[in-house]
Amino acid sequence: MDAAGVEDLVLTHLHYDHVGNFAGFPRARLHLQEAEMAFATGRHMAHACFAHSYELEEVLAVVRQVYGGRVCFHDGDAQVVPGITLHHIGGHTAGLQCVRVWTRLGWIVLASDAAHYYANMDGARPFPIVLDVGRMVDGYRRIRELADSPRYVIPGHDPLVMRRYRAPRPGLEGIAVRLDDEPLEAG
Repeated sequence: MDAAGVEDLVLTHLHYDHVGNFAGFPRARLHLQEAEMAFATGRHMAHACFAHSYELEEVLAVVRQVYGGRVCFHDGDAQVVPGITLHHIGGHTAGLQCVRVWTRLGWIVLASDAAHYYANMDGARPFPIVLDVGRMVDGYRRIRELADSPRYVIPGHDPLVMRRYRAPRPGLEGIAVRLDDEPLEAG
């Protein structure tokens, strides 16, 4: 599918490494937690420890999309389309959401930064960029509950994902993986 034909785009949160390039999807509704917009435009951004993970121009670009009617705000859990649901986790940011997707395996969870790495969840060791450590640690339990198996939780930044899942076809090793296939035992 061409990016111009995409109708829905999930912004898990507004950190610079998760929000860019939405302009390449000109027809898409942007799905965002209302708490994330309030956080990214609120008083906490006066503190460098929070603001450093946001790009002002990208936040302003999302605000422009609000005025253009393209942002669909959520206040908690929501369904985007049948088989794709959003779940407010918080912790890393005020409005961080994960994405639950129905696949041939059952429910998988794209954790985004609710769990940067497998080790964050496995050892209850929060990633150091965090608004609320308690919510982040509680989020590990929640994302596991949302998936049909703990093996079906996909962290947002872990390079092990590329080793635990198969490429969709030869030549795409290290570039793309099939998340609807059973993960490999050893990763």
